[in-house]
Amino acid sequence: MIFEYRARDPLGKEMDGKIDTKNVEDARQQLRRDGFRVLEIQQQATGGMSLFGPRVKKYDIIYMTAQLAIMAETGITISVGLESLAEETENAKLRAILLDMKKQVEGGEDLSTALARHPKYFDQTYVSLVRASEANGSLGAMLDRIATYQRKEQETVGKVRSAMAYPAVMATVAIGVTIFLLTFIMPKFAPLFAQKGKELPKITIAMMTVSNNLIAYWYFWLLGLLLFVAGFLYFRRTPRGKAALDWVKLNVPIVGPMCRKVALSRSIRTLGTMLASGVSVLDALKLASDVAGNMYYERTWRSTLDQVTSGSQIYETLVGNALFPSMLVQMMRSGEETGRLDVVLEKVSSYYDGEVEMALKTATSMIEPLLIVVMGSVVGTIAIALLLPIFSMGH
Repeated sequence: MIFEYRARDPLGKEMDGKIDTKNVEDARQQLRRDGFRVLEIQQQATGGMSLFGPRVKKYDIIYMTAQLAIMAETGITISVGLESLAEETENAKLRAILLDMKKQVEGGEDLSTALARHPKYFDQTYVSLVRASEANGSLGAMLDRIATYQRKEQETVGKVRSAMAYPAVMATVAIGVTIFLLTFIMPKFAPLFAQKGKELPKITIAMMTVSNNLIAYWYFWLLGLLLFVAGFLYFRRTPRGKAALDWVKLNVPIVGPMCRKVALSRSIRTLGTMLASGVSVLDALKLASDVAGNMYYERTWRSTLDQVTSGSQIYETLVGNALFPSMLVQMMRSGEETGRLDVVLEKVSSYYDGEVEMALKTATSMIEPLLIVVMGSVVGTIAIALLLPIFSMGH
């Protein structure tokens, strides 16, 4: 059997690889004998499994976390809880993950260490919160907090996707209708215009030129589109590209305010949850940076982390920063001065959740009519290009 693994070599360098052994335990032991510290290991998926096999969705993790929280609070041991969840789930991939974690826990590892072996499904925030709860003995309550935190995160993501779905469909329909009119409708009128022999309006000539180019050189247009998409996807992965796109997200009209509030909501919620759970301020700031989802907010939180390490207060590093409203900074100042920053941040995050919803509604209500106007203008221009020669023929 082939197993894929992620491990650290004897020099501490992280690496990925494959190993052929009888089972996962043999693979783990062989890697340990070679001096590797295994971080994650799992059986290699076949071609069919990778394309059509079961996927572990975020809601599966949320449900699993909530169920494990109930079991932990009722006194059931973690290993028994993991086994019970593995037997209950119908997702083969999730079952394998749960059984692997059960084996690690029974082997003496903490739950946080077992979770860290599967970073694809349990991110650093999840692992850090569990590790903090293991130190103070509040695992059950913490797992419930994590489930709530993740549920709110998914709700925010779901609202953003739902709000952007309609404009995306409208834009796709507009492009499709335009291509249809230019490649199927316009050519049918060309012979009629040619028979009359009259001089055509400039707008008609322009539209017919575009139509002829689309039909005659469609493969160039298609190649250009593919190259544009590939170039865009490559560009957005580069540091300069990510910075440019993140700047656009924050500053473009209509969508910009929504993106700012989403980034604030996510990072403030994470920071408040981490601090309330006993995670150190420095670790909490690092994780707030990781989840912000925008390079400019990430840089700000990283800068805050550096300054707090040097002895500054969090609010002092954010004063005058255009990305953080002065009201938010003042509330953070109040929280730090009273020693209740975690409580303040959790209340602020709830406020921003509502702000995100309002921003989404505002953006959607403004984008929809704008798309309708653009779509109507394009279709109207093509219609005028077709009708003007017909009207002139009647005179």
